[in-house]
Amino acid sequence: MNRLALMVIKNIFAVPGAYIKLCKHAKHPEKYPEIERYRHLQYIFKKANKAGNINLCAHGQENIPTEGGFMVYANHQGLFDIMAIAATCDIPLGAVLKKELYDIPFMKQIVDTTQSFPMDRDDIRQSMVVMQKVTEEVKKGRNYLIFPEGTRSKLGNKLLEFHGGSFKCAYKAKAPIVPVALIDCFKVLDQKGSKPVDVQIHYLEPIPYEEYKDMKTVELAQMVHDRIEKVVSAQ
Repeated sequence: MNRLALMVIKNIFAVPGAYIKLCKHAKHPEKYPEIERYRHLQYIFKKANKAGNINLCAHGQENIPTEGGFMVYANHQGLFDIMAIAATCDIPLGAVLKKELYDIPFMKQIVDTTQSFPMDRDDIRQSMVVMQKVTEEVKKGRNYLIFPEGTRSKLGNKLLEFHGGSFKCAYKAKAPIVPVALIDCFKVLDQKGSKPVDVQIHYLEPIPYEEYKDMKTVELAQMVHDRIEKVVSAQ
């Protein structure tokens, strides 16, 4: 059976209420505390993971900052990446996502409830506006996830090049960077069947602004890439 269908079928009685509540949070996020919205999203993801025979193996969660704004940069393997990170990171996160995802039911609600930003990669001006908004939000103490490859790898656990431009908001916000290594996320929704699957999420040691402030964006991108690749390759 398709894994996504299995997630829905096993949670058939919980889906309507959970979705209605998610829609309320998405429509008026200002009416609900961020932690309340995020915890509900985590509840949905964890229920879906259990129903879908997905075992999340999280490592290094102690490396996640507990205060102040920070940036998370992860390798990108597919649609499940966001669910894996949100389910294992208890500190609320927003994300920068490609605009096409905003047209997908449920994904639209996730974007709105987490106050994430859809980005049009073909519109340079709109992309710059998004990055500026992320910078401003991180300065205020919120936290954001970016996939610096720009698109999912489609090569399993092999990484693509990390784009230096995606790190500019970290520089401008003078924020610590948390590299995240995702392993086998692509197996969840990109492979047929619903057999049990193990997914690894490694939260690596944060990189403080003081450590990278004098580096060029391409140098920082390569450093984060190499740290993540080292963990992925070792598994």
